[in-house]
Amino acid sequence: MAIHDFKSERLYVDADLKQGATVQLVETQAHYLLHVLRLPPGAALRVFNGREGEWRAELTDVRKRTCALDILEQVRPQTGGPDIRYLFAPLKHARLDYMVQKAVELGVARLSPVLTRHTVPDRVNLDRMRANAIEAAEQCGVLRIPQVDAPVTLAKALEQWDPARPLVFCDEEAPVKDPVAALQTLTSRAVGVLIGPEGGFSEEERQLVRSRAFVLGISLGPRIMRADTAAIAALTLVNATAGDWV
Repeated sequence: MAIHDFKSERLYVDADLKQGATVQLVETQAHYLLHVLRLPPGAALRVFNGREGEWRAELTDVRKRTCALDILEQVRPQTGGPDIRYLFAPLKHARLDYMVQKAVELGVARLSPVLTRHTVPDRVNLDRMRANAIEAAEQCGVLRIPQVDAPVTLAKALEQWDPARPLVFCDEEAPVKDPVAALQTLTSRAVGVLIGPEGGFSEEERQLVRSRAFVLGISLGPRIMRADTAAIAALTLVNATAGDWV
């Protein structure tokens, strides 16, 4: 998604946005603008809330620890993005942060961690995941913040899955050797992508996934990728064949 203004800082806010409104920023945001970026009163920013597009704003009511934004005018209407739900086995901190950021850049609508036999982290920090999603959206001009789901087991995720939504299963043992051709057979633009843990799925888990009629298994080529690399490769393929790149 192109950014129309490369110079102004972009900031996500949770407040409703409309012309003439004033948004009081939380202390962490005020600290970032005033003491990290050292923006002066009257500085121009772009703000978005994931619901009402992007707006031009001006820094105002500057105090030692707080500040506000005057909302001036809308510069971009709200847009959606590809209807991609991304299911993944959580990784350790830094690599999970990276994977979430890249998934947001690639336009996923929903982040859904699934617990598998070989999942390494025993806990998933959803607040950290959402913070990384917001940071990626701020930096890359994305207007939508993906939904972040609480982790569930792989079996439960499959049980709750909408069978009308194809689930692309990235499986190194899949017989499909041309993933582009396979993905071009999808008749729905609402899709899911499933990436396993570093140690791969167990054979029981692989059979469980393969048994579902809504699953499309694809190979990502002859090389074994790390989970975060596989995520980028798979989401790129889906965007190029069933997402908003076509």
